[in-house]
Amino acid sequence: MAQIVGIGLLVLLLAFFTVFTYYAPHGDKAMGALAAAAIATFLVEALQSFVIGDIFSLGFFQEAGTEAGLLSGVIVAFLVALTMGVNPLNAAIIAVSCGGIGLIPGFFAAYLISFVVKYMERKIPNGLDFIVVVIVIVPITRLIGLLLTPLVDASLLNIGNIIVVATEASPILMGLLLGGIITVVGTSPLSSMALTALLGLTGIPMAVGSLAAFGSAFINSTLFHKLKIGNMKSVLSVAVEPLSKADVVSANPIPIYVTNFVGGGLSGIVIAYSGLVNDAPGTATPTAGLLVLFGYNPAAQVIIYAVIVAVISGVVGYIGSHFFRNYPVRNTDFD
Repeated sequence: MAQIVGIGLLVLLLAFFTVFTYYAPHGDKAMGALAAAAIATFLVEALQSFVIGDIFSLGFFQEAGTEAGLLSGVIVAFLVALTMGVNPLNAAIIAVSCGGIGLIPGFFAAYLISFVVKYMERKIPNGLDFIVVVIVIVPITRLIGLLLTPLVDASLLNIGNIIVVATEASPILMGLLLGGIITVVGTSPLSSMALTALLGLTGIPMAVGSLAAFGSAFINSTLFHKLKIGNMKSVLSVAVEPLSKADVVSANPIPIYVTNFVGGGLSGIVIAYSGLVNDAPGTATPTAGLLVLFGYNPAAQVIIYAVIVAVISGVVGYIGSHFFRNYPVRNTDFD
């Protein structure tokens, strides 16, 4: 029952972000800002702290990565406000009000308050508007972010329950669900890096998440190329980091999410029995997901299973592109 509830919640969240991209004012641009913020914080944290810092025991890089990860709410608030047309100074003021707030609450807080600030900028003389933003908007923005935080945390914890239950029940089920979920979330604005970091995954589950994310590069690049989603730049971008094209993914959810879940699930089953471990939470991303495994496992073992996952993912991506060949592709302005 827990698996059904968790999967249903995940589908609901993904559906919400898809509708948001289509119909919310400036939805596609805001989604692009959200993806950029996740890359600027969680990917920096993963590479600097967990890959370079942990593997080579370099405290400077560990600290740099950790600090980057703590700024997710601030960065997303700034980028969203800026994208929405708020002037840079007011966008920065909105951003600092989200200190200590997570990525998703910061995103919605900045998105909602940006409409108010843009209206104020039109009505209040230049030079006076930022005083009003400091006095009035900062506490309101922070309050919105704090109120949204428990709702976001509850959603992530419910998804995490799937992992716990499935791990206890069967490695096959765990590998299927976790591998599928990680690759789907990795292509969505929720961010697989944020999910695995907040859940604190380690060991075999994190190995499943990180290597399945690596495999998603082959799934998504094949889908984008075959279905002509975006241009060649989009194909390369989604292979390196799926979040970089989160706006395009949200606009074409069915072929991308379905194919990713199948490919990630099959790869997850293989990884669950591989013996690989990963004790670095938050590294569910194609680049860092592969590199960090070398710090916890024999190099030959990592390479063998990386090749297996790449083959599985490439084949599934090709089959998915054939199955969805008549799907009406929607490209966004970000292409």
